[in-house]
Amino acid sequence: MSVFNPKELATHEFHQILLGTVIPRPIALASTVDANGNVNLSPFSFFNCFSANPPILVFSPARRVRNNTTKHTLENILETKEVVINIVNYAMVEQTSLSSVEFDKGIDEFVKSGLTAVQSKLVTPPRVKESPVAFECKVNEVIPLGKQGGAGHLVICEVLLVHVDDAIFDNNNVILPKKLDAVARLGGDWYCRVNEQSLFKVPKPGTKLAVGFEKLPESLLKSEILNGNHLARMASVETVPALTDEEFADWIGNLNQFLAENGVISIKLLHEKLKYYIEEGAVATAWKLLLAAEKITKNRKS
Repeated sequence: MSVFNPKELATHEFHQILLGTVIPRPIALASTVDANGNVNLSPFSFFNCFSANPPILVFSPARRVRNNTTKHTLENILETKEVVINIVNYAMVEQTSLSSVEFDKGIDEFVKSGLTAVQSKLVTPPRVKESPVAFECKVNEVIPLGKQGGAGHLVICEVLLVHVDDAIFDNNNVILPKKLDAVARLGGDWYCRVNEQSLFKVPKPGTKLAVGFEKLPESLLKSEILNGNHLARMASVETVPALTDEEFADWIGNLNQFLAENGVISIKLLHEKLKYYIEEGAVATAWKLLLAAEKITKNRKS
């Protein structure tokens, strides 16, 4: 692997490494006003949520690398301590990109980008009508991270009110990612889209304990068929299932399909079947098959 020391690279070079590897990054389309009421709109991908009670969002307008100047969004926030953070979906991503152009101070990016300003309820900056979710926020604190070009400013925002498009809820009032259709920033000109093709589920272990990798047989850990994701599913069970005599008897006939020419169970064929069960969500069945195969192997050796 290549190794990079940020102290030995130009800031713009290390910046590109960060942008290309810390991905995907959600986009905060921040609308602000200055003390004179001039509106500004600009996207930031150094952004996420950090607390639910109080509800806290944080984004970071960095100092420009090329000339060490600050952005109008930051200047406005320091003056007024208010911001609306609008979530960006696929339908508005090109307009959002257009709003990132460095227009002169006082130029309204809503007008330039064709996005629609809607009056907020609790703060002065308008929200974006096209955005499926908009957070009206007060700014609790701004923490500068340095004085040199590329240095960020942590803008700690407390959510006062959130507007959510009814269309992104399912029948149980749960927000569906595919209906939100959010986009996120990668490196360079690249974005990604959270749509049905890119979505997948990983069952949460929850509050129960898990057996962990140390309980997995050595044959699994050295498998050429099963990867770390498969093994993690096996290791996520609360306890290793017990195999009853009746279950073992049921498996004996099925295990014949995994026998090699010498009558020994083929590890490759066995692991292919384990992979199938794991990917189908039948982890308990995978464990039963594995235990039955181990018991047969043990019985033959004895």
